[in-house]
Amino acid sequence: NAAPTLNIPLFPLSPPRALLPLQKIVKSQFYILKIMSQLEKIFAEKLLNVKAIKLQPEQPFTWASGWKSPFYCDNRKTLSYPDLRSFVKIETARLIMERFPEAEAAAGVATGAIPQGAMVADTLNLPFVYVRSKPKDHGLENLIEGELKPGTKVVVVEDLISTGGSSLKAVEAIRNYGCEVVGMVASYTYGFDVAEKAFKDAGVELVTLTNYEAVVAQALSTGYIKAEEVELLNQWRKAPSEWQG
Repeated sequence: NAAPTLNIPLFPLSPPRALLPLQKIVKSQFYILKIMSQLEKIFAEKLLNVKAIKLQPEQPFTWASGWKSPFYCDNRKTLSYPDLRSFVKIETARLIMERFPEAEAAAGVATGAIPQGAMVADTLNLPFVYVRSKPKDHGLENLIEGELKPGTKVVVVEDLISTGGSSLKAVEAIRNYGCEVVGMVASYTYGFDVAEKAFKDAGVELVTLTNYEAVVAQALSTGYIKAEEVELLNQWRKAPSEWQG
């Protein structure tokens, strides 16, 4: 199958690698790292601007994993802002073209990444499916919705990575269907050690638009959070599975 092509012009943060002379490959690697750092900061700022970051130490959030957290990233709010929605779509598509050009289909993880995944697949002119957390209990009882042919190389689109459990269950479902997962692109990650280990053990390369460190640094520099609140977050981050507030 041909490599994915874009239906709309990108707003790229980095030049196409094919245009770089061979003698500049080393420099280009450094440039890509620099660009990724810029992307992390830019998207972190955009999340803060729409108040997608919530700090609530007195009434901690409870995650699906059962963990308590004083910090929550509600990046689904990006869907309500057309400019920001387009930014996420375009940058996710760019990362897929740059890191996973062999992808033949895109899969969104239900439910948060269904809209992002569909928009990105449309941008790249790729087939799209989404993966449920569990099969439907009626109708066709599908776990994967849409048409996915065995042997297809699939890039997974996710909205948020915490422990990585639900994201990697989607990967397992796609692999069990006889397809190859070439990688995953997520909007945000908390960067927990347990998630990094889980992705490494599963053999899945993860690329994200931004992360916990970038968001906290940007939030502190703009006064969105206070220095003493950063200390609280650091305590939580050391042992998130044990933190109770």
